[in-house]
Formats: sequence, C-alpha cells, structure tokens
Amino acid sequence: MYINLSGLNILVTGASRGIGKAISTKLAEAGATIALHYNKNVREAENLASILGNESKAFQADLSKPDEAAKLFERVVLEMGSVEILINNAGIALSSPISASDDDWIKAWDETMMVNLTSASMLCKKAIHHFLQRKASGRIINISSRAAFRGDQAEYLAYAASKAGLVSLTKSIARAYGKEGIKAFVVAPGFVRTDMALEFMEQYGEEHAKGDVALERLTEPKDLAPLVTFIASGMADHSTGSTFDVNAGSYMH
Repeated sequence: MYINLSGLNILVTGASRGIGKAISTKLAEAGATIALHYNKNVREAENLASILGNESKAFQADLSKPDEAAKLFERVVLEMGSVEILINNAGIALSSPISASDDDWIKAWDETMMVNLTSASMLCKKAIHHFLQRKASGRIINISSRAAFRGDQAEYLAYAASKAGLVSLTKSIARAYGKEGIKAFVVAPGFVRTDMALEFMEQYGEEHAKGDVALERLTEPKDLAPLVTFIASGMADHSTGSTFDVNAGSYMH
C-alpha cells in the first residue's frame, strides 16, 4: 500500500525521541512536512528535522506551563502556513505513591494533567479552530495508553486518569465536528520500550513489563508508526472516534 502525505503539515508533540520520533520519521518518509515539538532536547529535535527534510522544523515548548500549548500551535501556523494534522504524543509519567505528602502528590498530579491532558486539549482546541477557519478537513490523533482502560500501578494514578480523559476528549471531538470534516482518533499503546519507560523498568523490572504481553517482545516505537501513518492518510476516516490498541496483546477490550 502506497501512502502519499506530500503537501501536509503535521504537528507532532514530543517528537525528539521515542514514539514521537518514530512517528515523525515514518510520516516524513510518506512526504509530510513535520513540525517537531520538543521541550529540552533541542539538539535531537533539530538534527531530526534536518534528517527528515521536507522543510520540517523543530519548535520548543514546555507543555507543563499553562500558556505554552497555544503559543506552540500559533508559532507552527505562523512559520509553516497551516496544520493539516495534529498528533498529541507528548506525555509524562510521574511516580507518585499514596505515601507522598499531600503537597507532593497534588503537584505531580497537576503536572501530569497539564502535560498529558490540558495542553493536549488546548492543542486540539487550536487545531479545531484552525480547521474551521480554513474550511478544511483535518485530523487529530491522540496517543493515549492502555492505562486509560485497564488502569495502572498505584504510583501512576494521575497518568491513567489523564490518558482516560484524552480518550473521552477524542470521542467528543469526533462526535461534535465530524460533519465539519474533522476526524479524531486514539492510539493506545501498552508498555513501549522508550526512555520514558526506564523509570518503570528500574522500579518493577523488565520481566514485570513483559509478563502480561502475548507476543515474544515488548512493543517498540517503530511498531506504532505505520498505524499512525495509515490513520493520517485518511483511509481510516470512517473509524473516527475509535481507539486503536497497540499493546502486544496485553489488554483487549
């Protein structure tokens, strides 16, 4: 199957490494121009933009701050002219046990919600407004987690709750704006071998992470990229509002 995304500008958050990097690479291979969002990894993001070509560019924003998401979207539109597809991939998973002080626990909760849900929601808002203003179709792909459906470890209550909120947000966008040509999708990975997963593996061990998967190996970022590229192509538009599970058979619903 040949997928041609030439002429499309795609904003990918958390694009400098891991899942975001793999997605961005596959999208660029299909011809898209990528707006690569990063927070701290400036060298990695700029190097990746150079490698991807297609006039791809890196954009910095700290999505743990309330006003950064809106400013990010506006900068991308200003520099690239338009955005046809938004991929909310940036996320954090902060370990916060119930034994933590109330102040520390709520601080971790608020930061997790800001990055994983509030900033993602603002980017969705900006994208929807942009699509409607241009009277153009658009797609939003939100990277959630199996944790949204099956829950997570006790230390990651905020992570699971934030990812569940992202699923509900996506379904609501799909229902509300489908007739305006706006489609929204969820991709829900299970445990993925990334830098972000290192803390979990150090805490619980790799065998724990591998223990409930049905396949022979843990999911890697490259395993998600083809699916996201397929959704971005428009060939899955009649699945708007749906969740695509990529979790090596560790959770089925």
